[in-house]
Amino acid sequence: MEHKHKIGLTLGKFAPFHKGHQFVIETAIKEVDELIVLIYDDPILNIPLATRAGWIRELYPEITVIEGVNSPNDSGYTPEIMKIQEDYVTHVIGNRNISHFYSSEPYGVHMSAALNAINRPVDSSRNSIPISATKIRQDPFKYQNFIHPKVYVDLITKVVLLGAPSTGKTTLAEKLATHFNTQWMPEYGREYWENHQIDKRLTLDDLLKIAQIHIEREDALVVQSNRFLFSDTNAITTYLFSLDYHGKALPELENLAKVAESRHDIIFLCDTDIPYDDTWDRSGDVKRNVFQQQIIDDLNARNLKYYILKGSVEERIEQVSKVLFATENNKFNLT
Repeated sequence: MEHKHKIGLTLGKFAPFHKGHQFVIETAIKEVDELIVLIYDDPILNIPLATRAGWIRELYPEITVIEGVNSPNDSGYTPEIMKIQEDYVTHVIGNRNISHFYSSEPYGVHMSAALNAINRPVDSSRNSIPISATKIRQDPFKYQNFIHPKVYVDLITKVVLLGAPSTGKTTLAEKLATHFNTQWMPEYGREYWENHQIDKRLTLDDLLKIAQIHIEREDALVVQSNRFLFSDTNAITTYLFSLDYHGKALPELENLAKVAESRHDIIFLCDTDIPYDDTWDRSGDVKRNVFQQQIIDDLNARNLKYYILKGSVEERIEQVSKVLFATENNKFNLT
């Protein structure tokens, strides 16, 4: 029986969403009047369901995305498992009459039968798009060409190094980038300060501009990064400098500092346990300790988790590595 209004359905974990998934979706969009994408949740994966749904909604705003909360975790082709899957999908779909079921997997046969829909396998042999989410989770940088940039930026763990002047942030950020074969974001404020400071001071507008351009440059570096991006300071530091210089900050800078609370995945605080480097552009060791305490107080007031780094550069790299590998293993379920 020919459906007048064709409704397509595809489903998956999309962890992460890649060009193979896009091929299935774009094939379906051409063939049906309405497309539904059901995203399975999975407690094993640490890419949030909302993040995965957000990718698809942003790239394909015309389709319906259903977040499959409490979706079954059993996979396989025993009669019991197939029945569990079929019952779940038909329950979620409700009274919608699915006319076409799209997939690249063998389950398309039994699922389309359960839905009384046409089975539409797409690139089952993976000849057109030779990739899998498992491969990407193992090495996103290697398979970057198979991932849309909007997806890729969410796979990068963004790391920020905070601390008062002369706590080793710049040296450490650069060394970490070399160590992990990735990018690092220098503190734009330093570059701007050297070119625009007057009597070692910057205006309120200067400080806002520093935060804005730092963010722009950081965004540009994320898509070039390999697993991690290391940033030397963020808008919270710029905001604290503004308070220190002027006793206040522009509302726009205060807002950027608020956004910075969730902009990075991991925060490291470089300790003051290394010798003070007394260059002409700095305010002295006493001031370093005062500003360091201001940073700590601000992080605590914002209720942000952070790790303190102590010791030599090599010791700090080792401390960072332990935290990063624990985070990566959790994020991608790596063994």
